[in-house]
Amino acid sequence: MSTENEGNEGTGAESASSVPSAPPVPADAPQAHPQDAPPVASHPDATETRQQPVHPAPEQQAAAPSPAPEQTAAFPTTPQYAPPPPPQSAADAGWPPPPPAVPAYVHGAHGGGNGPVWGPPGGTHTPDAPRKRGAGGLVAAVVVAALVAGGIGGALGFWAADRNDDSGSTTVSASANPQDLKRDPGTVAGVAAKALPSVVTIEAQGGDGEGGTGTGFVYDKEGHILTNNHVVASAADSGQLTATFSNGKKYDAEVVGRAQGYDVAVIKLKNPPQSLTPLPLGNSDQVAVGDSTIAIGAPFGLSNTVTTGIVSAKNRPVASGDAGGGSNSYMSALQTDASINPGNSGGPLLSAGGAVIGINSAIQSTGSSGQSQAGSIGLGFAIPINQAKTVAQQLIKTGQPVYPVIGATVTMDEKSGGAVISDRGTGGTDAVTKDGPAAKAGLRAGDVITKFNDTPIDSGPTLIGEIWTHKPGDRVTLTYERDGKSATAEVTLGQRKGDS
Repeated sequence: MSTENEGNEGTGAESASSVPSAPPVPADAPQAHPQDAPPVASHPDATETRQQPVHPAPEQQAAAPSPAPEQTAAFPTTPQYAPPPPPQSAADAGWPPPPPAVPAYVHGAHGGGNGPVWGPPGGTHTPDAPRKRGAGGLVAAVVVAALVAGGIGGALGFWAADRNDDSGSTTVSASANPQDLKRDPGTVAGVAAKALPSVVTIEAQGGDGEGGTGTGFVYDKEGHILTNNHVVASAADSGQLTATFSNGKKYDAEVVGRAQGYDVAVIKLKNPPQSLTPLPLGNSDQVAVGDSTIAIGAPFGLSNTVTTGIVSAKNRPVASGDAGGGSNSYMSALQTDASINPGNSGGPLLSAGGAVIGINSAIQSTGSSGQSQAGSIGLGFAIPINQAKTVAQQLIKTGQPVYPVIGATVTMDEKSGGAVISDRGTGGTDAVTKDGPAAKAGLRAGDVITKFNDTPIDSGPTLIGEIWTHKPGDRVTLTYERDGKSATAEVTLGQRKGDS
């Protein structure tokens, strides 16, 4: 998936460290390739007007613009990070803006591996990469042609009326009363107008020049901003972070804490304004498939973009990571068809009432390789806000995340029919930690975990995503198979602090 936000197919690494001691490496995420489209000639439409015999009106006809050629693309089966594009100056950017030349997270990094990848709804962006004129240019040309044609037709119509009607204008002006232009709070326009002042566009610049653009939103009045880890990772150590509000005001920011496994980060404005309004947080457990959704972000650097859709599915297992396999993340995601693209990562997914129900993080997209960023095909994924809120509280309080674990290493093979406990753990350690939760429950190497409470488990990544929706100390029921027989075990989840 792509993070911005915000797919790959295949298998991940053979095994992962003790859940979640060492997240598996996801497969490479496919990238979409922009296609060049030939220019389409267009002519203004003509208007035919009937006149009195004494003053015959001229007749003109013009060919309508040819329809743009249709394009089709294959759909991959796994999501990828949708990395945000790096900031560009107006002088460097053309219009319409071409797709970024390098894949990045819905904020900035490539998705890696063959499994689903998070996205800021691809890789870092290179400002000097060659640009192509794609379908966007063709669409713009057609629109301009249509506007020109409409303008000429209107001019001819007015000329005819002016020559034949001396009775004066009969047009009626719309009311100028501001009340007539107000949008009800429950409409998309009303929700967007209220939420946009609390959404920021984040620009991250690393010390090595790497970086990109993502999104975040106001978490509290103290100036904390909630976003994705992959949005700010490049600037976490020695880089520079800025957050720009919808009114154009820009503030320097710093990283408070980040959780690589959850792909959640908290940054804080260095000199926050007094008028900060946190976005209200909803309850993602109560979301239903079919509920309306509103996504806000900066797709391909276009700040303050609003898109709509529905909740397409819940508890969708998603694994994601960057091209180097160094930023692996897992979630039991909300799936939405709201348009999410690189640059949307870290932005809010809102309910119809304007409450945050998720953080837009990944997309599944067409394409597989090359230097172009993938775009939305209607398969976007968001971290449920209930989980993100818990992680944010940990990061603000201690600066580091806490992960629940079962104390066993599972393989990352997605075609195993379950989560298989490995023969050996990372670095040759025991696959089942001595005196850990799994060991106390009687689990052994080779056991295949097929259920986590009532949720079917088809792979290691799915198991990790489900475990991480809980907290250390929670009691869960694991169903597993050993020697062809099924059994259950009660496990009290342990914990691991930090990402290392």
